[in-house]
Amino acid sequence: MEIPNIYFPHLGLSFHLSAEAFSVFGITVYWYGIILTAGIILGTLLAVYIAKKERINPEIITDFVLYDILFALLGARIYFVAFKWDYYKENLGEIFNIRQGGIAIYGAIIASILVAIIYTRYKKIKFFQFADIATYGLILGQAIGRYGNFVNKEAFGGYTNNPLAMAILKSEAKPPLSDEVLNHIVRFETFGTAEYIQVHPTFFYESTWNFILLILLLFYRKHKKCNGEIFCLYLIGYGIGRFWIEGLRTDQLLLHLTGIPVSQIVAISSIILGIIGIIMCRKSFIKQ
Repeated sequence: MEIPNIYFPHLGLSFHLSAEAFSVFGITVYWYGIILTAGIILGTLLAVYIAKKERINPEIITDFVLYDILFALLGARIYFVAFKWDYYKENLGEIFNIRQGGIAIYGAIIASILVAIIYTRYKKIKFFQFADIATYGLILGQAIGRYGNFVNKEAFGGYTNNPLAMAILKSEAKPPLSDEVLNHIVRFETFGTAEYIQVHPTFFYESTWNFILLILLLFYRKHKKCNGEIFCLYLIGYGIGRFWIEGLRTDQLLLHLTGIPVSQIVAISSIILGIIGIIMCRKSFIKQ
């Protein structure tokens, strides 16, 4: 019997997943890239659908995505490298080795917002109206993209034995592995002497949180009071979820000399900005 490399002991679910999907002319294509691409495509289709509902030219969305993909990837890599600089300053060649992993969603989001500001000015359209529409595609893309972490056996949390606990074959789990995780190595009688780490499936937590947030914002769309409100609600909602989930993860990017997870700082900042944006929105609505 093939030993699974991922097992949910309390759910009775087992998987044997490979990060590699297939090869083309000797070049390996990874599931991570396929899943991220699927997230981008489906997110774009959703944003296009919303644009049509808002009577906005959908080409504004598709053109933006084509411009943004490269900058989002670049932003995600810069963010990751910046907060792993102690490693990369000694391994400068690895900065460009993105096929080995090392991107951060917050870097992609920040870069995309900057691109959107420039893009909307160039197109002479309202940034916040555009941001509300694009937000739906962004959330869906994030929710789908997290399953790339699942396939890669990475971005998990610390040890847990809760009903959703995920066991990963120790030899395949991507580092870093915390002392807490290593002190709770588990074996399952069904799989002989194979050693597993048992952790929080934070990929699932975040993906589920994003799907719920997306559904709520879809229901709220017809009730929004001003342009930018959906975007601000996203900043608040995703920020709350990310702050909690980031605290569980073992692969946190830390702010230099502080030991504070950078993504928690960004999450708090986004919550504050989102609240300020909602207050300003409501004030402008009342004045109308």
